[in-house]
Amino acid sequence: MKKTFFVSSILLVVLFFSCKKDSVISSPEARLNVSIDTVKFDTVFTTTGSVTKSFKIFNDNGQRLRMDIKLMGGAASPFRLNINGTAASEVNQLEVAAEDSIYVFVSVNVNPTSANLPFVLSDSISIAYNGNKRWVQLQAYGQNAVFLDNNIISANTTWNTNLPYVILGSLQVAPNATLIIPAGTKIYAHADAPVIVDGTLLVNGTKTNNVVFSGDRLDDPYDKFPASWPGIYFRAGSKNNIISFATIKNAYQAIAVFEPSVNANPKLILHQSVVDNAYDAGLLLSNTSVQADNCLISNCGTNIAIESGGNYNFTNCTVVTISNNYILHKTAVVKASNFLESNGSTTTKDLSILFKNCIFWGDNNTLESELDIKKQGSNNFSVTLDHCLYKANSSPANTTLLSSLNNMDPQFDSVDVRTNYYDFRFTKFASPAIDAGSATTFTKDLDNNNRSVGVTDIGCYEKQ
Repeated sequence: MKKTFFVSSILLVVLFFSCKKDSVISSPEARLNVSIDTVKFDTVFTTTGSVTKSFKIFNDNGQRLRMDIKLMGGAASPFRLNINGTAASEVNQLEVAAEDSIYVFVSVNVNPTSANLPFVLSDSISIAYNGNKRWVQLQAYGQNAVFLDNNIISANTTWNTNLPYVILGSLQVAPNATLIIPAGTKIYAHADAPVIVDGTLLVNGTKTNNVVFSGDRLDDPYDKFPASWPGIYFRAGSKNNIISFATIKNAYQAIAVFEPSVNANPKLILHQSVVDNAYDAGLLLSNTSVQADNCLISNCGTNIAIESGGNYNFTNCTVVTISNNYILHKTAVVKASNFLESNGSTTTKDLSILFKNCIFWGDNNTLESELDIKKQGSNNFSVTLDHCLYKANSSPANTTLLSSLNNMDPQFDSVDVRTNYYDFRFTKFASPAIDAGSATTFTKDLDNNNRSVGVTDIGCYEKQ
């Protein structure tokens, strides 16, 4: 009898709490929590939409809770909601189970306006329950742009700087056409949108007004991802290309140059520019000719990848990779060869590379050398390091060394992987790179500061 009474009591308790959980709480003292009070979107280009963000609403009560969720701007709002799986700007009497939660997803679409500068969009979400109200604020920065969708530049063209350019599909500079990009222009490319140059590209940035190439996702954390867009590709017939004071970042292959120059000029001159955070290669160079001076090529899968020979001249460049959340430093910062293997056969070409006053550095001590130089066949082959600072366990193979420094820490100013901050200037006058270079015809460094006359520093920055 006692056992039967005990079991019955347990069943009653279970039934009581089960019924309580199934009941709806109506008290104004009901507890509701929201995971965030403001949903913020970084710059969103007009007409292209944005990433979707989300937050959670928690019912912290032992009973079900009914609530009304409303986007205050309604159908006219630039923001869009998906509430617990339902796309709507308003959902009423939504029940959330006891001690459970729901997701609210938010996206934004920006309509064009006449504003050239970024503009602020705002709205709010009301969460009403049992006579109470909670609010979640919505904020986005919109930006007008010139949208180029599978665009071909077929005649000589000069862009303006009134608005940024957003490339969708691709942008092609046709043979015999020249695209001039003036100082201060911002170019943002979609994930599938390469810049293809069959004619001529002239990028005329300045120190105070760099030209920027990047992906079109400017919201955190996507604005830091490598491989956000394909990169800039100079194909066979392209000629007389010059890039000055540009920042080219977050690409798959930032700059790729193919085939020899069609005239006596280098196919590409890269001057006082930054190539950063490319997933595969910062510079991919195949049987071509490139001249680069006072450039920073940093944190790429392979910073400089040269294949199938060619003619190259790098002066006062800093080539460095530090492993971080986006790039793992596992290959040499320079990989160069005079051959190409394809379909089971190998072709070899002449190769000439002069590295003068350059730094080659990386943080992974498991690498034998930051210079991986390979040779096949009997073609002309010359790779020279003249007054360079490099990291290697021994002298790089197939390389001529002239007054170069091995395994001497350049003492960069600041490297903070946690915040993704890198300053590859020199913090101390004790850096072995200071006054260790030789004279060149280039009188300015990457910061456009004067170089010391006669004896210069190694790398893209001159200690001031």
